[in-house]
Amino acid sequence: HSYNVTLWPHLSPNTENLYIFTGNTHNGPTWQEPAPSIKSTWLQPITQYMVIHLNGKLKAGHRYQLFSAFSGELADDLAGFYRSEYEEDGLKKVVATSQMHPTHARKTFPCFDEPALKAVFNITLIHPQGTVALSNGKEIGQSYEISKWAFTTRFESTEKMSSYLLAVIVCDFTFLSYIFVCFEIRIWARRKAIQSGQGNYALNVTGPILDFFQNYYNISYPLSKSDQIALPDFYFGAMENWGLVTYRETNLLYDPVGSSNRNKETTVTIIAHELAHMWFGNLVTLKWWNEVWLNEGFASYVSYLGKDMIVLDDIHRVFAVDALTSSHPLSSYEEDILKPEQISEQFDAISYSKGASVLRMLSDFLSEPVFVQGLSTYLTAFSYGNTIGSDLWQHLNMAGKNNNMSLPHHVGEIMNTWTLQMGFPVVTIDTATGNVTQTHFLLDPESNVTVKYTWLIPVRWMKAGVLQSNVWWFSKKTEMNSDMRSGGAWILANVNVTGYYRMNYDLGNWERLLIQLNTDHQVIPLINRAQIIDDAFNLARCADYMNVRLSSSLTLDIHANVRSVVYCSAIAAGAEREWDFGWSQFKSAAVASEASKLMSALACATKPELLQRYEYLSFTLNSTMIRKQDASAVITAVASNRVGQSMAWDFVREYGVGAFSFATIISGVTARFSTQAELQQVCPHWRRKIPQ
Repeated sequence: HSYNVTLWPHLSPNTENLYIFTGNTHNGPTWQEPAPSIKSTWLQPITQYMVIHLNGKLKAGHRYQLFSAFSGELADDLAGFYRSEYEEDGLKKVVATSQMHPTHARKTFPCFDEPALKAVFNITLIHPQGTVALSNGKEIGQSYEISKWAFTTRFESTEKMSSYLLAVIVCDFTFLSYIFVCFEIRIWARRKAIQSGQGNYALNVTGPILDFFQNYYNISYPLSKSDQIALPDFYFGAMENWGLVTYRETNLLYDPVGSSNRNKETTVTIIAHELAHMWFGNLVTLKWWNEVWLNEGFASYVSYLGKDMIVLDDIHRVFAVDALTSSHPLSSYEEDILKPEQISEQFDAISYSKGASVLRMLSDFLSEPVFVQGLSTYLTAFSYGNTIGSDLWQHLNMAGKNNNMSLPHHVGEIMNTWTLQMGFPVVTIDTATGNVTQTHFLLDPESNVTVKYTWLIPVRWMKAGVLQSNVWWFSKKTEMNSDMRSGGAWILANVNVTGYYRMNYDLGNWERLLIQLNTDHQVIPLINRAQIIDDAFNLARCADYMNVRLSSSLTLDIHANVRSVVYCSAIAAGAEREWDFGWSQFKSAAVASEASKLMSALACATKPELLQRYEYLSFTLNSTMIRKQDASAVITAVASNRVGQSMAWDFVREYGVGAFSFATIISGVTARFSTQAELQQVCPHWRRKIPQ
């Protein structure tokens, strides 16, 4: 299948003050014979199908071609083919850019917009003089003039890929580039950002990251170029369009003077996440959206390879969500994920962070070499095609057998207990008896959960600092392990937190762990020291668990690493003048990460009249004040301020919440709620607002 798509974005408003784009497309193979004429067309709004009713029947085995001409609004809604605006040297500039993922290619042109219906895309862009056009493929030759004001740029055919990976951009950005081995790497951004060196770091790390993944997957990078572009308005953090990866400015640009170490770490981690998709997700794509977690979880996992930060950034983060009765399994039934809004709901912390966590656990009990071997055969076998999750399990199981591994069950059976069940277990070891139990960990132990889950749990453990050689597999509610009778020595399980579960012990073992931490803490692996604290405090939050008392031993001109704290403190202690100054600095910030720090700090005001007078919340309704992509961040920042919490809640109740950021905003504005009265405010309100 193939598409020949021509798009013409108009970067100035028409007489009705609308920005529009026009275009046409031929899709299908070479025309073979005439098709029946079109009787009528209509839209099916729930599933977003365009239905074409013909005056006759198509013949099986025959080839037909569909031509369509269309126009649409180049809106500022951050979806499909959309408009981004920014100001440079006092002039407003307009970018036509795209976000097709997950279901917005259909908003740009008529197409079979499903991940399994892969095709080759031949793209042509018509654009104003003085702008550049970008797409997934390389530009073919020079742009040629079609009028005094417009040029046409054609691009090489894409590889066979899903429609959600298509990208089209018209802008006046500039770029940095170099040839890496046999393909070109380019970093695109606003001219001033490139001129001030903010793209250098991304350019320097992209080549080594791509080279690492070529070796990791044992498959060469499949494209002729790698473009990455920083956009002023972009809803998601980044998007892995094949050959033209799009980012928020804060996630691609790094200023060596104004950005912090955390900004630097975020940039390289997100670049690694997106480039990992060039193979896992793009070259080989999941058949349907019910297994989104495997695509996003995998990219999240490999972006952390060799770094323990995944435990703090992903595992501990998602534990808080997955310990609620409102959680959900990683995988869903295909028939349950049909509507666009159901598809969008799959992209949450469970898919990204829990997905990464369980894949890290899988890699650990298989061993990384066996995991990579199975991954490589999987990618080779299904290149340019589509799969389901069980295909990966089959290849990993085969790799285990080829390496004479002894597993208690097929990889698929083990992983089903982690992907088809919501939540996670807490494993409790009684070191006096050797009795081991697993129960579903819930922050509210009185929650009405009728299903009693059991997991197949790989347990790595140590006794008195000595790592036990084999993984112990735990599959029942209660089992006896005589080796875990400590005899007065301390036991630590889930070494390096490779397993996706919490640990609890008898009181005697907790005390022995605390003594060891006080006498020689380095005997306990570094990441397990964080685990002990996190597990202990979260166990103490639950009435059914032992409350473990931990000793105190478990505990510009401004350097970029501390600016967030300093800015917030200054706004909190200041008055009108300080807030005005913060706002002016935010609006004039040339570095995206600096603007983000200032934007959050403005919500730290402790005087109610400041938040009220300046109507910071209402700025989120005006994209010239606060970009749409940042609206949820501002609302939740105000809500996290004790002074602004009620204002944020009243604001959300009055103006509602966009579909993109519903979960983020609701969890943010209600985070401080703790009374029955506040619960009663939430429930009736959102029952009225949310369709059944």
